[in-house]
Amino acid sequence: MPAPKTKTKDDSPGTQLDRFLDKYTPEIAALARACLAKMRARLPGATQLVYDNYNALAIGFGPSDKASHAIFSIALYPRWVSLFFLQAAPKLPDPNKLLAGRGNVVRYIVLDSASDLDQPAIQQLIAAALQRAIQPIDPAAPGQLVIRSISPKQRPRRPK
Repeated sequence: MPAPKTKTKDDSPGTQLDRFLDKYTPEIAALARACLAKMRARLPGATQLVYDNYNALAIGFGPSDKASHAIFSIALYPRWVSLFFLQAAPKLPDPNKLLAGRGNVVRYIVLDSASDLDQPAIQQLIAAALQRAIQPIDPAAPGQLVIRSISPKQRPRRPK
């Protein structure tokens, strides 16, 4: 695999995000892009915060550029993509027991397909999370994509 291209002055956040996604296998990158498109359509006006961290690439969705206000994130790992619920996850009604994890704040669902986001049970969880959010997302806001951090050291983005 060629060495990752270094950031240039002309790199837009979208170009940088594409480069981060391209570190993954084509299947994981395609799944993530499809999930991101669905989340963008569902959350017009959201600010997207990108963290290319040591363990994963995470794209948070919230009403502002404050990380603590993010309501959801799409996180990529070498073998899967997850939807994280970042606020009040233990209090979300989850009659179908879809939420994984035992966190007091964050829970998640592993997505096998972008169409998983269209399932009524997941749509209900998303709606409930939006209702409980610290601050709502203004659908009339312009939205933005912000690269927040790029870890200089990262786990491999492709399975070995």
